[in-house]
Amino acid sequence: MAQEVRGNLDIEDRGPVLIARIDGGPLGLFGNDIAEQLDALVDRADADPDIHAVVFTGTHPGRFVSHAEVRWLQEGGATVPSVGVKGASALAHVARGVNRAGGMKGALGKTPLWPAVQLERVHQTFLKMNRSGVIFIAALNGSALGLGAEFSWANDLRVMPEGDYFIGQPEVLLGIMPGGGGTQRLPRLVGNHKALVAILSGQPFTPAQALEIGAVDDVVAPEKVLDRALELAATLGSRPKTSRAAIKRAVYFGGSADLEEGLHIERSEFLATALSKIGQELMLDYMANTEASGELPLYQPGVFEQALATGNTRGAGAPTAGVKA
Repeated sequence: MAQEVRGNLDIEDRGPVLIARIDGGPLGLFGNDIAEQLDALVDRADADPDIHAVVFTGTHPGRFVSHAEVRWLQEGGATVPSVGVKGASALAHVARGVNRAGGMKGALGKTPLWPAVQLERVHQTFLKMNRSGVIFIAALNGSALGLGAEFSWANDLRVMPEGDYFIGQPEVLLGIMPGGGGTQRLPRLVGNHKALVAILSGQPFTPAQALEIGAVDDVVAPEKVLDRALELAATLGSRPKTSRAAIKRAVYFGGSADLEEGLHIERSEFLATALSKIGQELMLDYMANTEASGELPLYQPGVFEQALATGNTRGAGAPTAGVKA
């Protein structure tokens, strides 16, 4: 029997940004240990108003996350007869209920249901990342396949190294299909047809191909990947956290709904931000500076650039001392 991989997330605190280095053992695998630590990290970052971004990178030379620990589902699946889609759907629904109940590993850890519960927990962790005001960035120090790619798709941004690296979904070559969100998140990034062909073939993207179609956001020299990710974290993390959370929820969940439902989600998130403390403060400040200067702050020379650099419009366009409006 294959031994379970013992993985670890090594967290480096850099003030408003956390760097999480993923250690998936000698093969760079994503196993249950990493899944549990990732869930705890997402909860911690989301709850702390002083944490604005989390940057993930790998410790394996040349790999971000190789892929999932195949043992997860293989051993559970080997203990029961094959089931059709309806049976698997029922199993997934039960797993969701068990996951919500929590504390069931002792009873289910040796049963076929436990891998399904683990998979459900990974999905819920990724969804928490999508709902959070924290900016999550995958600084791919190398290649990523399967769940490694799906984890990168669940981040808000992806930076990849140039060179002989690859990212993609090879599950079809193992007689299975993506199970960590690849059939849902990759199409939202690159379009349905490009995602379909890639997943059906199992052919991964090179860094240049991934950048061209939008599967990653930047490709830089390998030694600059982490620095570029930290730069993006600082820029996007400077915006108000409540606004970031609302925007992410509206885009991730409203963008995949029908137009009427998507507009409802946007409207709800907008009203919540407009009534928030920070929203009220910044809008009142903007109006006061408009009245004092006689011009809209964002239309004054250099003010938009200043607001982009600081992450908000506080004080933007206010008349300087001794200057008549």
